[in-house]
Amino acid sequence: METPRSLTGVLDLDLLLTKDELAVRDTVRKLGREKLLPEVSTWFEQGVLPREVADLLGGMGLFGMHLNGYGCAGMSAVEYGLACLELEAIDSGLRSLVSVQGSLAMTAIHKWGSEEQKQQWLPPMARGEVIGCFGLTEPDHGSDPANLRTHARRDGTDWVLNGTKMWITNGGIAGVAVVWAQTEDGIRGFLVPRETPGFSTQDITRKVSLRASVTSELILDDCRLPADAVLEGATGLRGPLSCLDEARYGIVWGAMGAARACFESARDYALSREQFGRPIAGFQLTQKKLADMYLELTKGNLLALQLGRLKDEGRVSAQQVSLGKLNNVREALAIAREARGILGANGITLEYPVMRHANNLESVYTYEGTNEIHTLVVGQALTGLAAFN
Repeated sequence: METPRSLTGVLDLDLLLTKDELAVRDTVRKLGREKLLPEVSTWFEQGVLPREVADLLGGMGLFGMHLNGYGCAGMSAVEYGLACLELEAIDSGLRSLVSVQGSLAMTAIHKWGSEEQKQQWLPPMARGEVIGCFGLTEPDHGSDPANLRTHARRDGTDWVLNGTKMWITNGGIAGVAVVWAQTEDGIRGFLVPRETPGFSTQDITRKVSLRASVTSELILDDCRLPADAVLEGATGLRGPLSCLDEARYGIVWGAMGAARACFESARDYALSREQFGRPIAGFQLTQKKLADMYLELTKGNLLALQLGRLKDEGRVSAQQVSLGKLNNVREALAIAREARGILGANGITLEYPVMRHANNLESVYTYEGTNEIHTLVVGQALTGLAAFN
């Protein structure tokens, strides 16, 4: 039997990457396969993510790795994307941890915070000593953040916050929360340290997706903050949405990592599983499935790389990122489902990564902007007409 070619062997996609980019990818891949993959199915089954994982990722410089200064690595958008891909090839929860920490919480401070706020928070966050979360989504306001109900009012020089945030990754382990609230001047961002009176969190349990990830509710009950807790540079939705674009960019790459893991698992299984006296990889229907999966995986990787090159040139738009998330998460989920079918009954067990990735991708499909919202963003870019209302 002919030896199967590698994932890069068909189109030699590695030729499109620089030596530095390949080095970053290979380093994160080695970390993931040696330190994280042996444990992640147990974490998923138990619904936990050990705190030492953050210490490990922070020690590798993966938190805020695309940011400059303040202890951050200052790597390129493509290098960051490749890291997201390799982390999500292990589990979406790991990429979510890095994405929320770096692309949401740290980016909000880096982009909109004062110099004092940057100096206080970014270095320990880059090291993984302090975990951050990003409080935008509410129980009744996900796709419509302009009408969020959490509000902040002035009381002398202080701010007093009241409201609830929902589905907040890292919330239960966060040392600081970036909370977005309505004010008399519009939506503003606030830095809320965990020990602030009136601030509490409650972890969301009984999840069947993103189980190796901390998801929480944030509760603000007359939470009093000093005047310097506000992110002075951000007013209106421009602040949180600019951070979400950073996180969505990482998802464009990360989804392809989950898809690759599913494809590889299905291909390897098909080559070893025999029925009717031959490997099922030798049957036409199985080969069609593998070919279709690989086709979409390759196209998704090329799309992610193109967005990364545009981003490194300062030319990527929010609409282009929406296009990438719309396509790559949708196709990754389709690949996971097809792979599950190839594995048959074995596909539903945690002995293989496919069902775990499929369950995780169900969350990725709707967070950081639902599939429907990104469809309308692309539709507006194509027609010039908004169809959100």
